[in-house]
Amino acid sequence: MDWYSIVKLLHVVSATVWVGGGFTLMLLAFLADRAGDLPGTLQAMRATGELGGKLFAPLSILTLAFGLVMCWFWVGFSELWIIIGLAGYFTTFCVGMFIFKPTAEKMAEMIDRDGVTPGALAHGQRILTAARFDYAVMLVIIADMVLKPTLHDIAILAAMLMILAIGLALSLGGARRLTPRVA
Repeated sequence: MDWYSIVKLLHVVSATVWVGGGFTLMLLAFLADRAGDLPGTLQAMRATGELGGKLFAPLSILTLAFGLVMCWFWVGFSELWIIIGLAGYFTTFCVGMFIFKPTAEKMAEMIDRDGVTPGALAHGQRILTAARFDYAVMLVIIADMVLKPTLHDIAILAAMLMILAIGLALSLGGARRLTPRVA
């Protein structure tokens, strides 16, 4: 086994745990929200905030670091798929650091202080809507890393843009608003 294979394995494992863990929490929140399970929805969103800084951010940085090492020593930085991957990483990292993390922290603080209020629920809804776009970006990154498109792969690039557009539309569209269940 060579060093490239080891670094690639570490890159894939860190990306899998980062993307898969976040996707699982988003799916749990989505399913709980659809079932009208407000406590379950809030728990999934709170877990996202708590794990964001402790697990997802470090794993995303490791994913980036291992990817950069592969580029630096073996692949280079000039390929289109590398540029798309880096742009996608930057986008999703910013969503995590500037939307997920502070919004989940604020929501948790509001719930601890005042209970489940419309304001806290609005923060939770912001997390759910941002997650739609974030995971569209993640899907594009995964497709990009596997398919490695060039400028000549018009259909693949168009599909990636379509996925981003759908994710953006879903995140900006009329989402259900979280509301406490009336007994």
